[in-house]
Amino acid sequence: MKSENPFDNALAQLASITDIVSIDPEYYEILKNPRRQVVVSLPLKLSNGEAVTFTGYRVQHNNARGPYKGGIRYHQNVSLDEVKALSMWMTWKGAVIDIPFGGAKGGVTVDPFKLGMDDLERLTRKYVSTIERDIGPEIDIPAPDLNTNPQTMAWIMNEYSKMHGHNVPACVTGKPIELGGSEGRNAATGRGVAICVREAVKKYLHKDVKDITVAVQGFGNVGSNTVMSLMEMGAKIVAVSDVFGGAKPIGKKYFEQSFDSLQTSALKAGSVSKIPNVQQISNEELLETETDVLVPAALENQITEENASKLRARMVVEAANGPTTSIAGKMLERGGITLIPDILANSGGVLVSYFEWVQNLSRDHWTEEQVNQRLEEKMMHAFNEVVSLAEKENIDQRRAALVLAVRRVVAAMKLSGWH
Repeated sequence: MKSENPFDNALAQLASITDIVSIDPEYYEILKNPRRQVVVSLPLKLSNGEAVTFTGYRVQHNNARGPYKGGIRYHQNVSLDEVKALSMWMTWKGAVIDIPFGGAKGGVTVDPFKLGMDDLERLTRKYVSTIERDIGPEIDIPAPDLNTNPQTMAWIMNEYSKMHGHNVPACVTGKPIELGGSEGRNAATGRGVAICVREAVKKYLHKDVKDITVAVQGFGNVGSNTVMSLMEMGAKIVAVSDVFGGAKPIGKKYFEQSFDSLQTSALKAGSVSKIPNVQQISNEELLETETDVLVPAALENQITEENASKLRARMVVEAANGPTTSIAGKMLERGGITLIPDILANSGGVLVSYFEWVQNLSRDHWTEEQVNQRLEEKMMHAFNEVVSLAEKENIDQRRAALVLAVRRVVAAMKLSGWH
């Protein structure tokens, strides 16, 4: 599958709205480049005695609207350009959902599945110690991302707090509930994706969510919670996949078991592709599944110019960051496939991270019902704003979401007197 530099993709997306949004050349140059790029070396002696140096990144794109905000990912293919792109998308995401955050992203180039828990903890703490001056509750608030989780965030919070001499729960979000995490945070991104699916099929396919079929690529935190939320809404899941491969039900049109049963089977088997009595498919085949809605919830650059014409979905809802290349996006539009962009569809995670940050700063704790109600309200409002702008300007949803976001960021820069 042909790859595309994710930062080039992010820049192409920004360039695609310059005919709609008038941006001063100075501000445009600022938006094209992150304000700060931190690259650190992380030498570590592993439990097996081997000495290895890993590379860590923290890229801060823009903080005109508030502190930098963005996840930290652990993956063997993490690169500076990838993290730069993700930081820019975080800026747009915070602006689309209209919360007072800027955009940042972090990562370590490591295969976390080759390290034990002790090594991962020491790597995480070393990473925090090297970027400690660049993060904090009013500076830059990390969160979980690919291959990181609440335990990782607990280590980050503890290491940062030790360095400051007191407990600082607001320095990171996505923490365990016991350490100041928010109810509903773990499922927030997937729940937000499901809300966008529900509203988008109603608007563009004129269907109820109970009457649609959905294929989901990716069964990590985002993908699995998307499946769970859609199943709760009554949608029919026809295919799922993870890093090892995918699965379709045999002899049935969709998975009829409950989500808990599906997840338990996948955990027991080691992969959704190894669940008993399923038809094994590849991730590429999943993308070409005939379905109402395709949800790419894995990595970037999954839908490219090589496979875009093979898609048999009527709608793509981007749960992953940057899963569709710029050329492929144009091909989908020409092919009549509606696309709901990542900066809208997967913004539920950063939204509930914002809720967690607010709770930490005020030493409060909201119920899951309160969190989910506020998530629903904000996602609905953002979705309707993007749809209205798309109709007003006669443009697709990605460009509408970007126009909305960039206008808000530029307004904040101008009002603050950025130069």
